[in-house]
Amino acid sequence: MKKMADDSEFFRKGRLSAASFFASGIELLRVVMISLLIIVPVRYFLIQPFYVKGASMEPNFFDNEYLVVDEISYRFSEPQRGDIVVLKYPRDIRQYFIKRIIGLPGERVRVADGFVYINGLQLGESAYLDKSVLTHKEDIWVLKDDEYFVLGDNRIASLDSRDFGPIRRSHIVGKTWIRGWPLHKLTVFETPEYSNQF
Repeated sequence: MKKMADDSEFFRKGRLSAASFFASGIELLRVVMISLLIIVPVRYFLIQPFYVKGASMEPNFFDNEYLVVDEISYRFSEPQRGDIVVLKYPRDIRQYFIKRIIGLPGERVRVADGFVYINGLQLGESAYLDKSVLTHKEDIWVLKDDEYFVLGDNRIASLDSRDFGPIRRSHIVGKTWIRGWPLHKLTVFETPEYSNQF
């Protein structure tokens, strides 16, 4: 008489495999949930990625560069002169622009003879602009308590406060923190220092 194989081991292994598979699925689900709990708040409340579109910030930023914007710092401190910010275009808040803060609340900004003046003193911009760059469209703007004056670094090809006026604080999305792409231009940005105290 032929002996039947003991299949209890086979069924026990099958149950173990199913239990092991189920445990792995639960662990994977836990990892995904924890990741989402970390990534979603960071992505929507702390930092946000943006791509540069257009030439308004050349030669410091070029089309299709990838930027990481810090959305949390301005909840604890005020924007500073020289900060590179992403803002909502005042005439269509669905559009985002990248500009540099030039004038702060309460200041008088004047563009004349190719230069920018803050409260009557010429603004030195050699930290980020070539000396040959001139700023045109002569005018004077007096900023209210919640207004900022922003300019593109490419002064001849930028739609900025010279056209749409000062921006309100609520239009500022955040401060440009890192250029992440292209990799050979990876940069962490800091606020430039100015020689004049305005």
